[in-house]
Amino acid sequence: MTTPEAEQGDVAGAARATSDSAAARPEERLERAVRAAEQALIEYEIAVETFRVEVENFSRLHQQRLGPLYARLEELEAQIAEATAARTGDPEDLRRADEARARLMPIPGVEELLHGWMDGEGMFPEAAAMLTDQPVRPPQRVRPSEEARRLYRELARKAHPDLAPREEERERREEFITRVNAAYARGDETELRELAAEWAAGPAPAEREPSPSEELYARLEWLAQRKELLTMLAKELEDSAIASMLRLAPDDPDRLLEEIAEQLRADVTAREAELAALLGQG
Repeated sequence: MTTPEAEQGDVAGAARATSDSAAARPEERLERAVRAAEQALIEYEIAVETFRVEVENFSRLHQQRLGPLYARLEELEAQIAEATAARTGDPEDLRRADEARARLMPIPGVEELLHGWMDGEGMFPEAAAMLTDQPVRPPQRVRPSEEARRLYRELARKAHPDLAPREEERERREEFITRVNAAYARGDETELRELAAEWAAGPAPAEREPSPSEELYARLEWLAQRKELLTMLAKELEDSAIASMLRLAPDDPDRLLEEIAEQLRADVTAREAELAALLGQG
């Protein structure tokens, strides 16, 4: 039977061994902290990127499916205001009609100034595609398939630039991850599989060699700064109007869009009837 004194002796011996090990490699704990921080940052980046893709895709689908209905409603509002002003001649009605019509006018000169690269709401998809050497493909769904999500996460964890021990390796990983992100944003499972095969056939990531404590502290500081930037990006995404809509139906955003479209179509019908009544009274 082991006595308390013997147990205490064993503990003391283990403590001395640990102390000796720590003395031999004082930076070991710091290295473990850096590795843990790297893995935590990568997982956080994956979560932010997957959410960003969902928000961006939902925003584009929202514009594609509901944009024409919103535009029709705005046009009807302008026509109703103009018909009302024509009937009454009231200066206030005329002012409202001018404001309603002005809201429908594009920002003058934007497309000419930027030579077709940007409209009043942002960069054209065609322009963005040219910058990234990718074809223009409107999203078919808000969230890429589960298989695409699995492939993306696996590639992001394996090839993340933050795991590069040298600058040239980091550059290779950054170029590769850019292609992975683009394929994931399109939900392209085939390309993600091809990228996985390409990574598997490429040079194996070099093992991280022990670094001086000063470099490890600098690494931790950089990781903390990177996480702070990601936190700001995540908050911007969370606070956006599109994200708020997406949270209303996280499991079936397509259905949410259809419900909004049904309401907008009803509003269009009501405005058309209102305009017809105004014109009939004229």
